[in-house]
Amino acid sequence: MHNVLFVSSEVHPLMKTGGLGDVSGSLPVALSQLGADVRVLMPAYRDARARAGTLQIVATLQLIGAAEPVTVLEGTLPGSTVKLWMLDCPALYDRPGNPYLAPDGQNWPDNAQRFALLCRAAVEIATNRATLNWQPQVVHCHDWQTGLIPALLAREPHAPSSVFTIHNLAYQGLFPAPTMATLQLPQELWNPEALEFHNQLCFIKGGLVFADIITTVSPNYAREIQTVEFGCGLDGLLRHRSATLRGIINGIDEKEWDPAHDPALAAPFSVDAFTGKAANKRALQREFGLPLLDKQPLIGMVGRLAHQKGVDLALEALPQLLKQPMQLVVLGSGEAQYASQLQNWARRLPQQIAVRIGYDEALAHRIEAGADMFLMPSRFEPCGLNQLYSLRYGTVPIVRRVCGLVDTVVDTDVASLATRTATGFMIEREDGSAVVEAVKRAVRHYRDGATWRRIATTGMRQDHSWPSSARSYLDIYAEALQ
Repeated sequence: MHNVLFVSSEVHPLMKTGGLGDVSGSLPVALSQLGADVRVLMPAYRDARARAGTLQIVATLQLIGAAEPVTVLEGTLPGSTVKLWMLDCPALYDRPGNPYLAPDGQNWPDNAQRFALLCRAAVEIATNRATLNWQPQVVHCHDWQTGLIPALLAREPHAPSSVFTIHNLAYQGLFPAPTMATLQLPQELWNPEALEFHNQLCFIKGGLVFADIITTVSPNYAREIQTVEFGCGLDGLLRHRSATLRGIINGIDEKEWDPAHDPALAAPFSVDAFTGKAANKRALQREFGLPLLDKQPLIGMVGRLAHQKGVDLALEALPQLLKQPMQLVVLGSGEAQYASQLQNWARRLPQQIAVRIGYDEALAHRIEAGADMFLMPSRFEPCGLNQLYSLRYGTVPIVRRVCGLVDTVVDTDVASLATRTATGFMIEREDGSAVVEAVKRAVRHYRDGATWRRIATTGMRQDHSWPSSARSYLDIYAEALQ
């Protein structure tokens, strides 16, 4: 079975800002359970280090980009037997909060140096120069923060194979041209066929150009990023490398997201004991100060308040939606303009809409459990996890017909109702009126209790566990080794 070095800038439960952290916390465990020898490498951020438990120094490295020697700390990924390595360089990583953003919400000005150092450490481990007495056959890199690894490995005579996973192509790790010299990167990498992108240093191109296999987090997104609409300027390169591009749906941690055993919930429920969901709806209404109305649909939204997530489309739809007998609860943080507009609606119609700005993991679980529907009007969603959580919790997703949402949600229509495969509702266009149409369509079906329960429980029966996805990654590793 394969030795795999798994490199990520965030790993749940040590550090998480989004889906990357969830994947990096769950996939290594699933791979390990299938027999792979997986070692996870991430930066030793202050908060991550505090959550990691007992750590010991196992290596000291002299790396370009660090004024002092840096150390590799070894522990275990919490809740598993997977070996964890944390790169400790206090000058670059000993900072609180978000791993990418300063307290003012701006990118840390030295992000290029911070993640170049992670890449150089990964190369030392991958080539067994870190004296850890272990060498991977495959280095699995994730998103732009690790993009330099395949580029640097390509210059090594006996390098392991590399797999690069795109979680979100919109984030590319772009830096001014002089950063190339600052990072002391090989000059031959400064060309359009390597790391240069419109006279900028582009970290993600290192993975897209040099990795043996490129993966992304859904089959449909793998197709869409080869188009101008979703390719973020890199569609030509991805078409060029299409023979090595694969799409694998993300899994979810079905122990953490399990309505039958979730400690955050007011009452457990399952496919066979679905009536418990009603108790969670009432508890959620109480928590948000909404009237206890059983027959009105309660719609949930959880996530970043950002343009990508289509929050503006939801806001455009609200005047029409809130004329309907329904309730809406929102949990999220992000752009101030969206937060302010949502809060204004909550003040105007406190019997219908309630908003919490920020993020609360336990509350996210309670919204998934208590809502009847989950609204996700994203402009693009490489895979998406919230719709998978919603399916697991019998909360019918209403999503845009894009990217990974197409791969994971079956639209409700005459055919899918007849075959009992319907699991959600598709928003057909990128505008507020399409959101209104999809929600109204969902509400019509909601009024038929038997049909609604069948849609909800069909979603609950879907298999989006990590073992299935992990087996696909093992196949990818075997292909990369060839």
